[in-house]
Amino acid sequence: MRHAILGAGGVGGMIGASLARVGEAVTLVVRPETIGDHPPSIQFDSPFGRWPAEVAWASSVPAADVLWLTVKATQLEGALRSIADAPSTGAIVPLLNGIDHLQRLRSKFGSERVIPATIAGEMERVSAGHFVHRSPFAVLNISGRGRSLLQPVSERLRTLGFTCNFVDDETTLMWTKLAFLGPFALATSAFGKPIGEVVANPSTWQQLEGCVRETCMAGQAEGAKLDAETVLPMIKAAPPAMRSSMQKDVEHGRAPELDAIGGAIVRAASRHGLQVPVTQKLMAEIERRATTSQRAS
Repeated sequence: MRHAILGAGGVGGMIGASLARVGEAVTLVVRPETIGDHPPSIQFDSPFGRWPAEVAWASSVPAADVLWLTVKATQLEGALRSIADAPSTGAIVPLLNGIDHLQRLRSKFGSERVIPATIAGEMERVSAGHFVHRSPFAVLNISGRGRSLLQPVSERLRTLGFTCNFVDDETTLMWTKLAFLGPFALATSAFGKPIGEVVANPSTWQQLEGCVRETCMAGQAEGAKLDAETVLPMIKAAPPAMRSSMQKDVEHGRAPELDAIGGAIVRAASRHGLQVPVTQKLMAEIERRATTSQRAS
């Protein structure tokens, strides 16, 4: 199949390098002013292995069977303008953080074309064309509506080391990711520490645990099948040095995905009359840190 990937950051680079590795045709879409900065062969380093991958580069979305949308949530509106100019795009598979982007995408492109999906792992673009996957896992969960199209691709990705699942309950699919990512990203960003240090400190762990429980409460109210007692051990088992992309954005003076991640939790809780004070406290600290970092840069 032909795959276009809009967003050549850590997630987009990993998906592109992995699809190319298993023989898929891949085009990475970047801004016109940066296209000359990217080499024809990208380098991918991972616990799964290290390999170069041959991909095409484009400054606009080409005709494709699948468009993987891997931009930051803060870049979504610009990405939508790019997709609108696409000559012939089949299914759209968004791997954005948060939940609210699905309604936006479906309102624009229709429910049938948009296949919800999530990815879990620590991936990073370290330079143009060089991508690093740092976590010992990469979990790709896809809505069951994408099974007929993406089952063959998912089976090939499993041969590289991916864990790939199809989930029929889309509400649970999206909230399962947010229940882990939300508290993880908010705590590591608010405290400026890798997850191992957050977990080891009784004070910061208490706040992280509170955020997990609030997120699960909000997700359950939205109809997701969640259990904080399942999420908490997963966070404790994460590699101690693991950091969130939000934490890295704050440290480098970039706008964090605070509204897409923390805001989604707060809005869901509000819809059901629930209070999430720990989540809001962490968000306020991240806003303070981000403002300070942006001024310094």
